[in-house]
Amino acid sequence: MLESPALPSDTDDYLANSDMSLFKRSVVSEILSHAGVVVSTLLVVWLSVLLVRLLGEAAAGAIGADVVVGLATFSSITALPVILSVSLFIAVLTTITRNFRESEMVVWFASGLSLRDWIGPVLRVAVPFALIISVLTLMASPWAYRQISEYRQRYEQRSDLSKVTAGQFIETERGARVFFTEEPTQPDEELGNIIARVIDEEWVSMITAESAIIQEEPNGDRFLVLSQGHRYDLQPGKPIFRLVEFERYGVRLESDAEESSPETVRARAEQGIKARPTMALFSDDTDNARSQIMWRLALPLAALNLALLAIPLGAVNPRLGRSGDLLIAGLVGLLYMNLINLSRGWIGSGKLDFSIGVWLVHALFTGLMAYMMWSRLRVKPPRRQRSRQRAS
Repeated sequence: MLESPALPSDTDDYLANSDMSLFKRSVVSEILSHAGVVVSTLLVVWLSVLLVRLLGEAAAGAIGADVVVGLATFSSITALPVILSVSLFIAVLTTITRNFRESEMVVWFASGLSLRDWIGPVLRVAVPFALIISVLTLMASPWAYRQISEYRQRYEQRSDLSKVTAGQFIETERGARVFFTEEPTQPDEELGNIIARVIDEEWVSMITAESAIIQEEPNGDRFLVLSQGHRYDLQPGKPIFRLVEFERYGVRLESDAEESSPETVRARAEQGIKARPTMALFSDDTDNARSQIMWRLALPLAALNLALLAIPLGAVNPRLGRSGDLLIAGLVGLLYMNLINLSRGWIGSGKLDFSIGVWLVHALFTGLMAYMMWSRLRVKPPRRQRSRQRAS
């Protein structure tokens, strides 16, 4: 009688290691694939919304058309940390949910693996993502905010005439001046036919001219000198009207250095704190600086927490509908990011101490992740057995 050859004693270990290696490779590749799709989709959506807003500002004269692409590029850099964090969360959640829906998890469970074994492959993807987000939040984003601020400041310091584009209505000084001009017909002209509406404290004026040039005085004042035109003045609410015909008419080009509204001042202050280098924030002993430090440190930690939290959130029952679980997961992720934002606001206003706010939200969601993982891994006894235990 022939006997089958005995297998080596480490065969089971070899098969287990082979299954684990195959499992890790498949999980990592699938998460990266989903993450790439989600990142590209979110970037396209972000750029679409951003370009619409920037083009609207350019049409209103708030920014120049020549800086739209630059502002869109730098604004995308500032948005990348949040986009990468959300994309990683969605990628891990989608991967785990798909494995449960298509019963692939049954195969992995039969091979001796459990939901706990997902932590290693997920961290293999999440840690590089968190490092990239750290570089973006601590170095790249402040630099991008500085570039955005410089672009806008350079445009605000330009004269009214330099903001005018032929064939386009341009508003300056928050709508007090509106220009429309055509291309010049003579080589020595800077602008062709021009129409301007000027509103001051007393008059509403409409000015038309055949051409215009810039003239700079020795004291540095700049004037828009109009040639061969008319000026129509009207006092609102009064029957007073005057008409002036001129050969040359000068309009002083004021800089936009007038006082801004409180909302604009607050927005500029917030933009300034975002543009400050991280090391400069650490040396600044103010609540606003601490709140910005908290935000920059929170995003990499949130990326790791959300990736791990997606493991128990994605462990769904394939017999149930998928929309409910995905909705709950989305609400959890949204709650996490909103609580980080709320903590940043509280730290900035002095309502929450920095030493507590920097870790409190992350600790809460780490505890939530640990509890959900424990509840998913806990083996429950059969219903009959539980009823007998209660009876006894």
